[in-house]
Amino acid sequence: MRRFAVCASTERELERWLRSRERERRPLPGALAGEPAGGPAGGLAVVAAHQRFGQGQRGRPWESPVGGLWLSAAMPWPTALADSASLPLAVAVGLALQLEALGALVQLKWPNDVLVGGRKLAGILPRLRLRGAQVRWAQVGLGLNGINHPPSGAVSLAQALSQGLSLAPSCLRHRPFHPKAKPQRLLKPVLAALDWAQAMAHEPELVRQQAEARLHRPAGGLLHGGQIWQVAGLERDGGLRLQRPGATFILQRSF
Repeated sequence: MRRFAVCASTERELERWLRSRERERRPLPGALAGEPAGGPAGGLAVVAAHQRFGQGQRGRPWESPVGGLWLSAAMPWPTALADSASLPLAVAVGLALQLEALGALVQLKWPNDVLVGGRKLAGILPRLRLRGAQVRWAQVGLGLNGINHPPSGAVSLAQALSQGLSLAPSCLRHRPFHPKAKPQRLLKPVLAALDWAQAMAHEPELVRQQAEARLHRPAGGLLHGGQIWQVAGLERDGGLRLQRPGATFILQRSF
């Protein structure tokens, strides 16, 4: 594991690390003898206390101040995609289980957000690195608001644990502290979430069920293609099943 007090982006640092390993012809899977422990099983992890240029989905800026946990990891993943769980769902469920153990009541907003009380607590940027049709490794960027003041529309874990479900605007203006939300305390559960995702990679139906049980279903439906659809559930490959009278549509996202 590599740790930074501040960096441009943990994704950039991880890419640099992976390129150096490739130049040395060192494969990702297997034990990382001689390297600091603490990454996902058979993988690499980069953690920063602060990112200057964090990025989320589609290159959107991701605010990454001191007080949150900002991590990028690469880890082995099954090469047979047809028989493996969806990477985004597996990581999201793994993280949800860890956060629930801390006392947070979470929902999963498809495709890659973790919510508390309808507000964003964590974001996941999952990608599969391929060579031809073979999966080389899974790469996951993860940002989790800990004790930092979150941006508009988001919530920190400290707020969620301090206020429970009472997330009225007046409760969100201040920056509460909670010992379980300190970033140094969050690293272990986040790594455990990645380990869970790896362990469940060959259990796609179990992952789907766990994700669907926590799925955020907007009361007013979801706008897609100029029409309002109701969120009906999830597919094993991670697709979102939408329904409206007389029609069903599977929404897919590539990572």
